[in-house]
Amino acid sequence: EEVPDTGIPAASRKIASLSSPLRAIIRLRRRYRVHKKSRLHLELPREKPTEFVHTRLLQRQISLNRTGLYGPSMSLFNQTGFESSQYFTFDTSVEQHVMKKCRRKKSRRKSRMVLYPDKTKRYLPTEEKSKAKRCLFLLMAIIFFQILNAIENLDDNLQKYDLDGLEKTMHREVFGQKVAVEGIVELLKDYLATHIHNKPLVISLNGPTGVGKSHVGWLLAKHFRSVMANEFVLQYFVMHHCPSGVAPLTCEIDLSKKISDIVTRAEIEEKTPLFILDEVELMSPVLLDTLSRFFEPNQTNEFLNAIYVLISNIGGGEITKFLIQNDSAELLRQHRGAEELVSIIQPVLSRVHPLWKSADIVPFVLLEKTHVVNCFLEQMRREGLYPDQKHLEHLVDQLSYYSTGDKQYSRMGCKQVVAKLNLQ
Repeated sequence: EEVPDTGIPAASRKIASLSSPLRAIIRLRRRYRVHKKSRLHLELPREKPTEFVHTRLLQRQISLNRTGLYGPSMSLFNQTGFESSQYFTFDTSVEQHVMKKCRRKKSRRKSRMVLYPDKTKRYLPTEEKSKAKRCLFLLMAIIFFQILNAIENLDDNLQKYDLDGLEKTMHREVFGQKVAVEGIVELLKDYLATHIHNKPLVISLNGPTGVGKSHVGWLLAKHFRSVMANEFVLQYFVMHHCPSGVAPLTCEIDLSKKISDIVTRAEIEEKTPLFILDEVELMSPVLLDTLSRFFEPNQTNEFLNAIYVLISNIGGGEITKFLIQNDSAELLRQHRGAEELVSIIQPVLSRVHPLWKSADIVPFVLLEKTHVVNCFLEQMRREGLYPDQKHLEHLVDQLSYYSTGDKQYSRMGCKQVVAKLNLQ
C-alpha cells in the first residue's frame, strides 16, 4: 500500500523527486560526516560523562531515522531496539591497545631479569678488579713519562752543545763542502740527542789534500772546547805526537792512556768527549789496532759515549778521478752524489784497515776556482790585508788546476793560500 502524502514532510517530497545519483551523493556525504565525527570522538578523553554518551546516541539515532526515509529497511529500527543493542566503539580498542603495550613493556623487563635460585639476592655479584690490569696501566704510565723525559733530555742536550751555531760557523768558513758539513752536523745531532749509546760515533773525513778536512777538525775542536771544558777535547796529530823515530808501542801506550783518562772524566760529568785524529794515513798498524778496540760496541758504558773524527787523504785519488770523469759538480752538491762517493771509497778504506767498517764516511770533493778565491779573501781578512782585485786574481792564477769543460778544480785546494800570501 502506498503511504499517504500527508505523512511525508514537504522537504522529503522534494528530495524524493530528485534523481537517484543525487540521492546517492547526499547519502555518501552524510556517511562521511558521521565517520568524521566518530574520528573526532577518538581524540576526546577516555573517561566521558554519561550525559555526553546519551547525547551521542541520540544524534546517531536521529541520523539513522533520517536515512530510513530513503529505504524501507531502515524504518524497522526503533529507539528501544537502538538503546538495547550494543554498538562497537573505538574507545575500548584504544584502551586495549595501551594496556597491551604496557603489558609488552612489563614482559620485556621481566625477560631481561636474571633468574636466580631461591633464597639468594637478586643482584649481580660485584666485579673484582684485575691486578694485572692495574699493573698494565702503571707500566704504560712509566713508559709515557720515560718518553717525555727522553724528549726533554734531547732538547736539553742539543741546546747544551749548540749544534745550530756550529753548523752556521762551518757553512761560513768552509767553502765548497755544503753536503759534507750537513752530513757531519746530522751525525752529531743524532748521536748527542741522548747520553746512552751502544757504540761510539766514528766519523771519517776523506778527500784530496787542501779541501778543508783539517779546517773542519779545527772548527769542531774549537766549538766543543767552548761548550765543554778543554780537558774533554783531544787533537792528535800523528807527525807531532808520534814522530817517525818513536817506537810504535810507546805511541800506542800514550794514545790509550790519553783516551782512557778523558773518557773516565767525561763519564763522571756526563759529557761526551771529542777525539780528533788527523793524518790517520800515517798511523802504524799498532795504533790502528788500538783505535779499533775503542771503536768496538762491546765495551763498558764510559767508552761507548765518545766521538772520534778520523781525518785522512785515503780515497782522495778515487774522488778526484770520479769528479774529473763525470764533470758534475752539481751532482756532488747533492746527497745522492755523496752516497756514490762513499761506495767508491769504502772498499779502499777496508783494504787499509778493518776499523773503517764501523765508521761513517763523509767525502770531501775538489774545490773550484771560485772557492779558492774565497779562501784568499778570508785569509786576507784575518791578516788585515786590503783585497786588491787585480792582485787577488794574480795570486789565484798562480795555482794549478784541473780543467774539465768550463770547470776548473784546484789541484791543491786552499793548501797553498797562506804560503802565497806570505811570499807577496
